[in-house]
Amino acid sequence: MEMRSMEDTEIATDMTPSLVPLTFSLHHSNLHTHCSSCFSLLPPSPIPIPPFLYCSPTCSAAHPFLLHHSAVSHSSDLRAALLLLSHYRPSVTSSRVAGLLSNRHKLTCHHNSDEDEVSERISSGVRALATAITELRGELEPDDAVLEEAECALCAVLTNAVEVQDKEGRALGIAVYGPAFSWINHSCSPNACYRFILSPPPPSSSSQESKLRIAPSSFRGSPDSQIDSGVCTISNHFQKVNWGYFSALEEEEQKQGYGPRLIVRSIKRIKKGQEITIAYTDLLQSKAMRQLDLWSKYRFICCCMRCSVVPFTYVDHALQEISVSGCDFTSSSSSYNLLRDTAERRLNDSVDDIISEYLMAGDPEPCCEKLEKILMQGLCDELDNVEETPHYKFMLHPLHYLSLNAYTTLASAYKVRASDILSTTSTIDQNQLEAFNMSRTSAAYSLLLATTAHHLFNSESSLIASLANFWTGAGESLLYLARSSEWSKVFKSSLVASSVSKVKCSKCSLMDTFRAYMCNGRIRNDDFENASNEFLDCISHDSTQKVWSFLVNGCRFLRSIKDPMDSGWLVSTSDSRATDPGALAKKKSEICHSHESGNSIQTCEEQTCNENARVHIFELGVQCLAYGGLLAAICYGHHSHLASYVEEILDDENNLIL
Repeated sequence: MEMRSMEDTEIATDMTPSLVPLTFSLHHSNLHTHCSSCFSLLPPSPIPIPPFLYCSPTCSAAHPFLLHHSAVSHSSDLRAALLLLSHYRPSVTSSRVAGLLSNRHKLTCHHNSDEDEVSERISSGVRALATAITELRGELEPDDAVLEEAECALCAVLTNAVEVQDKEGRALGIAVYGPAFSWINHSCSPNACYRFILSPPPPSSSSQESKLRIAPSSFRGSPDSQIDSGVCTISNHFQKVNWGYFSALEEEEQKQGYGPRLIVRSIKRIKKGQEITIAYTDLLQSKAMRQLDLWSKYRFICCCMRCSVVPFTYVDHALQEISVSGCDFTSSSSSYNLLRDTAERRLNDSVDDIISEYLMAGDPEPCCEKLEKILMQGLCDELDNVEETPHYKFMLHPLHYLSLNAYTTLASAYKVRASDILSTTSTIDQNQLEAFNMSRTSAAYSLLLATTAHHLFNSESSLIASLANFWTGAGESLLYLARSSEWSKVFKSSLVASSVSKVKCSKCSLMDTFRAYMCNGRIRNDDFENASNEFLDCISHDSTQKVWSFLVNGCRFLRSIKDPMDSGWLVSTSDSRATDPGALAKKKSEICHSHESGNSIQTCEEQTCNENARVHIFELGVQCLAYGGLLAAICYGHHSHLASYVEEILDDENNLIL
């Protein structure tokens, strides 16, 4: 089961028309806020509401009443499996439903406690699903055949379902799509991604729909199949017989037209006959974390090029690099490997605990202190079960996936701290200064996240979707800071900055490229590469250097980074932490600026704050937004929410005036 391209395809091309799902279901928490059929957001309702809500009579008529059954009401997986069984009877012998692999023999097999837990959850779900099926069929007790059907359907949902997200990235529910999507395999370096369309079904098929540019790999043994560069060319007879199950399912669901729709899109140049791949997991995790996630969900070990290469790719090496100091072991010794495994486990647990505590308790201050302590000092401990082992230190590489998670959380936490301060004591000058410092630190972490992720993107272009969000977030944070009313209050001056309605960098064509793409929806790979190079060259030699020292003035960790666009700091920072902790401690003790010492900050501000500082932050924010919007349009289309959101900001004159 694999899908291949039927033609040479440029970057940013829709590979499929909008596909409707075979089955779907909202998560329980969204049943009262979103349409249970198309997943679109519903207006607030002041009156008591039923278990399932719909945005239109069409959606209500399309969604079967059987999903109200109490046996499956608590689980989106069970509701989706029941809906799947209402349309398709599984082939128990082949373990397939609607042409989709159920993987039930692997999912129900268990060799350890984690697999035992998964198997038990499936068994419990199968019993509930079989009960619902039996009652709906008017039978007394589920027999073995019904239990097998239930197990096959539930495992098919668990294996093939994707998380449906809204425009803000929030998980709404799950959906299972036909072979045109579900037969696309995973890769940790994929050449395609996908987007969702959450709206009521159109009255008729749109003439603007993209064509299907992908097909299954060759069908062996068929006389009607003609192979061309590895792609199966299908005759009419073969399409009706062998390909018929595939195409008939797609056409049937397309006619029904309900459920959250999906479109597959290229993020790289794809040659005719090349396999289409997407990501089933977060690509900004270490190889070990990706493999663990894929095994726990799908029971396979990824053997893509990125995972198979020896030694590790640069990206995977950086995402998992942890340095250990304070020991005499060589990097090849078993004791060193034990140290490193211990470090990774403890650092992962520590960072996860800090972030989880912040998300649950909502208190950002201890979160900032703890995460920055780990980023600066690492973790110090003694090795268990090894006699006479001295204290040693674990340090995260600046590109480690835990470091990236920390930057993301810190950008959010500092923004919350600024908001909390202003909402409680907005009339005190000292508190206004503190809130302003929190805002610029938040913007600095957003910019740091974008630049470090871009360093990885230079070696692994499939990270483009994450990068689109990071650059857009950095641009938003910088624009918010530049347009903040706190400038005049904090610095006791009335700064008058740029008042041009259309900001356009004279040194690069990024804005022209973005606007042209948003207008006509077409971009060539060469044009994208040129715009990227010009953007990076522009902010590396101009914008970032002018604003970074101002942004990081109040943060000890960020002040250790001289220039986030200069990749040299990624090596020097990591090495200095690992090899000379004493020197690092001395360096930190010499830093007199912190968020808690307002007077010392004023001295640096008097030297660096002027009219140009605000303008440079503003201009850098516009550039970051435009680049993030361009990346988003490539990934998801020029009509996608994120790309349109950026275009709306850049087209609004009020947003582009200081």
